[in-house]
Amino acid sequence: MRIRRLGWAGIEIEAAGGRAVIDAVTAMPQLAHIIGPPRTELLPPAGPVDLALVTHLHEDHTDAAALAAALAPDGILLRPAPAEGTARETPDTAAAEAGLAEHKLPAMVVEPWQSVSAGPFTATAVPAVDGLGAPQVSWVVEVGGRRILHCGDTLFHGHWWRIAQRLGPFDAAFLPVNGAVCTFPHLHPASPFPVDLDPAQAAAAAHLLGARIAVPIHYDTLHTVGVYEQIDDPSGAFTTACDELGVVSRVLDPGGTLDLPAGKGDAGNDRTAVDSLPHD
Repeated sequence: MRIRRLGWAGIEIEAAGGRAVIDAVTAMPQLAHIIGPPRTELLPPAGPVDLALVTHLHEDHTDAAALAAALAPDGILLRPAPAEGTARETPDTAAAEAGLAEHKLPAMVVEPWQSVSAGPFTATAVPAVDGLGAPQVSWVVEVGGRRILHCGDTLFHGHWWRIAQRLGPFDAAFLPVNGAVCTFPHLHPASPFPVDLDPAQAAAAAHLLGARIAVPIHYDTLHTVGVYEQIDDPSGAFTTACDELGVVSRVLDPGGTLDLPAGKGDAGNDRTAVDSLPHD
């Protein structure tokens, strides 16, 4: 398994002749209008994608145009359930939902603890908590006897132990670390608390999960004082926090790769299948 960081929260997974992406975006125009243009690269996948996963339907995690360009003819997109509420209550997900409909993407709604196999990959949605209230999942992806966890931009929550018990151990965990505080026009009064994990929380989550390697994501691309403020040096603070807990960490710049040699067993095949673990 080779994992390439695409920038922000996006990653690309290559293994067993297949390719998958999680939260792959190449543009975020509405956020750019509010926060400013992305400060780091947002890379496309290197080739056609068999399986695309999104953790939630915010524009910086679901880019319908990029997904439409990336998906192979028989590729599939897995996503969480739509947000419930009026248009006024769900503006954060409206653009991504409209984009998915416009591009007629082959999307399948997946609930927590549900597994889907596509090509060589098996993906399982697991619980997450969104800092702005949108439906969000994290993704466990298994292929070639290796297993990783991608945590989108979740808050700290109480599901870590159950995730580890049901689906661990994890060869690598990709965790948001920027601890961003948002002051958006449509959210008043603004919350003084971060909308995703900060470095110490992310390191603690990696420790609770028993991750063999912890990789920071979701930092440096967006930052504007008074609008969307990340903490200072998120990746450095994460590395320090991991060291204190005895967690091995690895920082990947956009385009950087992490190689996980094939392990025992075969996590996937050439079919698409659906299964479910026990629900809470």
